[in-house]
Amino acid sequence: MSEFHFAAAGLTLLASFIGTLALRRYALARQIIDTPNARSSHTVPTPRGGGVAIVLAYLAALIFWQLHAGLASGLFWSLLLGGGLIAVLGFWDDHAPLPARVRFAFHLLAAVLAVLLLGGWPQLDLGALILHWGWLGHLCGVLLLAWAINFYNFMDGIDGLAASQAVFVAGAGGVLMALSGGDGMPLWLLAAASCGFLLLNWPPARIFMGDAGSGFLGYALAVHALHATTSGQTTLWPWLILLAVFIVDATLTLLRRAAHGIRVTEAHRTHAYQWASRRAGAHRPVTLAILVTNLLVLLPAALSALAWPGLALPVCLTSFAVLVGVAWYFDAGVPESERIECAATGKQKAS
Repeated sequence: MSEFHFAAAGLTLLASFIGTLALRRYALARQIIDTPNARSSHTVPTPRGGGVAIVLAYLAALIFWQLHAGLASGLFWSLLLGGGLIAVLGFWDDHAPLPARVRFAFHLLAAVLAVLLLGGWPQLDLGALILHWGWLGHLCGVLLLAWAINFYNFMDGIDGLAASQAVFVAGAGGVLMALSGGDGMPLWLLAAASCGFLLLNWPPARIFMGDAGSGFLGYALAVHALHATTSGQTTLWPWLILLAVFIVDATLTLLRRAAHGIRVTEAHRTHAYQWASRRAGAHRPVTLAILVTNLLVLLPAALSALAWPGLALPVCLTSFAVLVGVAWYFDAGVPESERIECAATGKQKAS
């Protein structure tokens, strides 16, 4: 990166930080506050909606970079139009909660728009062979983007987690692109915007991200991953590895809750990271542990998958298998009532 690149990233970070400060004042003045309840992972009333600063700082930086260096048309417009739609929807939902079916309908709309702008997803590189899957690939692309919007929202439940994950995935993703001969700067700008917000969201958080920020980040990271995949710059597997902590925890939690007959749209605090934060008695140890796992385990795995495409799928599956074991250990998706019952039974046996 040149001095110009560093300056652009630094200004993006600064804009996001100042915007987050302004949004915190706005949220306090309008009483847009997350008040702790039985399904919360926090204990102190905290203003929310600060993720809008990430969106505004990043989209402004993206427009600047488009004018300066140029971006692939599909990538630029899918981030600007689809990302803007997701952010507006989330901002609305932060102020006046919308029905789940309405939110999901707009998520699908943004996902369809992105897949169309990116030219679809006609083939999947499996390492040993390339699968030409036609319309099925387009459908999988839509579902992947819609799920990314939602799982990122689900994982925004403790201080610093969603923002630090965005800094990691966007920063590492920029490295993947640079090593593949592409432009990593659009992703590094996203990392910088996320870092500006993280300065005020690090535990103990002074402001929460809100749906506008979490939905946008999930969408933006997935769009970058899909663009890198469909353009042939990388395969999908390194990106899945970088996002593996969020994908595994959110997916396993959803499946186990569904298996218990619980409505999947019902609010809860039974993700593995939420159980882990309650065991630790604080958010910071869990956020730090996930960040260390990302840097020391998943980043080397993603770089290996990039360097040896033939091994990419086995490396990805191994990474997911390990994380499934960790999430299972931390009771991802186990209802609180069942945990309480098991704890009470254990005490009775011990006595």
